[in-house]
Amino acid sequence: MEQKKILHLVDDTTAGGVMRMLDHLLAQSDLSGAVEQKVLKVKRTAFSWGKLNADVIVSHVVPSWRSLPAFSALRAMHLDTRLVHVEHSYTRAFTTLNVPYKRRFFAMLRVIYSFFDQVVAVSHAQSDWMKERRLAASEKLAVIPPTVDLEQLSRNTMPPKSKTTIGAIGRLEQQKGFDILIQGFRSTRTPEARLLIFGEGSQRSYLEALAEGDPRIEFKGHAKDPAKAYQAVDIIAIPSRWEAYGLVLDEALAAKRNVIASKVDGLRDREGDTRVSFCNLDPYAWRLAINNFLLSNTIEKSS
Repeated sequence: MEQKKILHLVDDTTAGGVMRMLDHLLAQSDLSGAVEQKVLKVKRTAFSWGKLNADVIVSHVVPSWRSLPAFSALRAMHLDTRLVHVEHSYTRAFTTLNVPYKRRFFAMLRVIYSFFDQVVAVSHAQSDWMKERRLAASEKLAVIPPTVDLEQLSRNTMPPKSKTTIGAIGRLEQQKGFDILIQGFRSTRTPEARLLIFGEGSQRSYLEALAEGDPRIEFKGHAKDPAKAYQAVDIIAIPSRWEAYGLVLDEALAAKRNVIASKVDGLRDREGDTRVSFCNLDPYAWRLAINNFLLSNTIEKSS
């Protein structure tokens, strides 16, 4: 049987959820016999990405007005090829916080999505937003959450022995909301509490300045071995301002850690899981959530 060729288009190959998902997908041995998958990096602002040899082309490229010509050319040059777009970037919360001209923005998305045979949302919350805004025809819209290898992480982590260390893992960027977490943590008064932040990004200096003077907060840099990062903490904090899905939440649960998460976008898909607590996006709410966690530890010790 001839292999089906699937080509994944990406415009950013830096470490992150998209590339980790693709690395995991390409490593699936049970697919290798029937499917040949490749990743091609493209320039988002190019006029065209050229004629591509594939049975299915999957776009992971961020839609924008500047990328519209390339998306249009992709459709025009591949009329008989199945085109799929996976939306990793845009959500309800992203639009609320970052898009001043929403009607224009939604018009751009509708045009670009119309070029594809299928549009994939990575969470049910994202899909609900896309349907509400009529960004893609409902018959073309599917929900496929991203996956990574969680079995090895689960094997390599033991349950926490105490409940005094908060962990935050991710890029040090505005999206991740670590400034909210730091402000909330600083307002707690538990001397034995600690906050360990794993990651790098453009906001590192800003976040270090926010944390200055509180010896309980440590910046640990990029975690080469995720298992060691999760093992070093007792609970994971995810204070994201927007999040299409949130792989860190899945990893935290696989590592046997409970989670405090902001109640936005794809993170809300886990509502109902007793291991996940949700709070609003402000330092006071995070202070209360952290204090409740630390208080439960004090009660357990005294009982």
